[in-house]
Amino acid sequence: MNAELFSAAILLLLVIDPFGNIPLVVAAMHNVPPERRVRVVLRECAAAYVILLAFMAGGHRFLQLMHLSEVSLTIAGGIILFLIAIRMVFHHPDGIFGDPPGGEPFLVPLAVPSIAGPSALATVMLMASRDPANLGAWFAALSAAMLVTTLVLVGAHRLQAVLGERAIVALERLMGLVLTALAVEMLLSGARTFFASLAR
Repeated sequence: MNAELFSAAILLLLVIDPFGNIPLVVAAMHNVPPERRVRVVLRECAAAYVILLAFMAGGHRFLQLMHLSEVSLTIAGGIILFLIAIRMVFHHPDGIFGDPPGGEPFLVPLAVPSIAGPSALATVMLMASRDPANLGAWFAALSAAMLVTTLVLVGAHRLQAVLGERAIVALERLMGLVLTALAVEMLLSGARTFFASLAR
């Protein structure tokens, strides 16, 4: 795995935030029979993966249809990442995306917006639109990030029991801190490109 692929996989893993989603998975699975929990998590992860792949494959075309520039997407993605990261660092009792509805989850809130959330969708679109020739590498990075995410979320109940809620919150804050730096870098990159275009 080259450095660019590894960096992309880590970025996607931070954006998807599987450890931060553990409390949400546990809460969403409260009314689901234990024997169905793994199947439901696998279904939700598969749905999120398909959605992210669709946005990655069609992201460049979508930008063209909407007449959006890569700079605007970079800045918007950075803002979304920053807002998500702040909520990760300063833990909210309702979690990153708020309370999930009762019953067995289907697409909402696990697949969307917990896994395939606005920041993840913006990130995969940005990757594909900035370097469409490298789509195979971005596909591999997304697949690696989703594999780790699926493994973490399948074992959500066990991980929370072993590590404890405080350790899960600490991991989420640590990931949020790293994501904050990435969000700032995206914002600065977008701003540099925008001001450079004005100077021409």
